[in-house]
Amino acid sequence: MTTAPQHASLRERKKLRTRQALAETAVSLFIESGFDDTPLDALLEAVEVSRRTFFRNYRSKEDVTLTAVKQLWSTCLEVMEQSEQGEQREPTEHIDQRGPTDHTEHLVDAFQNAMLTTLERMDEDWFPRFAATLQLIDQSPSLHGHSLRHCAEIQAGITRRLGAPDTLEARLLIEFCVATWRCALDEWLPQWTPAELPRCVRRAFDAMRHSLNPAA
Repeated sequence: MTTAPQHASLRERKKLRTRQALAETAVSLFIESGFDDTPLDALLEAVEVSRRTFFRNYRSKEDVTLTAVKQLWSTCLEVMEQSEQGEQREPTEHIDQRGPTDHTEHLVDAFQNAMLTTLERMDEDWFPRFAATLQLIDQSPSLHGHSLRHCAEIQAGITRRLGAPDTLEARLLIEFCVATWRCALDEWLPQWTPAELPRCVRRAFDAMRHSLNPAA
């Protein structure tokens, strides 16, 4: 989890510790007892916070459980935003000279690089919580539905930050990239060691490129 900056006030640090405790306890508690079978009150009792405090930090039981997933994608969007700002310094004539294949490769490369950079920014504690969260999503229909809605929102943000045109081809390519990321997770989850996930991402995107251009 993200730690509070040194200059943060005591109140801000306390709020962050509460958010961390809720998110971490939620995953461990729901893995042990089941997401759908465990009421929110059990989480509140375990962390010793009131409902009012909980809802000042999270919108729902689903929201707190998906903290690791949302941390991943919020960081990824930040990385893409920073990359986009850097690319604005590229000469316009270089961008205009790109052909359709170049645009496709550029978009895929940008997505893959953003995911790899994002993983580099995750601390070691994040990886087991992320793996456990994915397990919970797979086990719970309600949590799975909440995750799909969040994914749809994130894909819209990805499209904007990558500067993809509003075309059928671009939308399909973003869908392919997200599906490739999910395939990388499927390869990673049986072991889920932190160092293996970037390797799974690279293998999956190499396979995707071969599928899109088998003659290459």
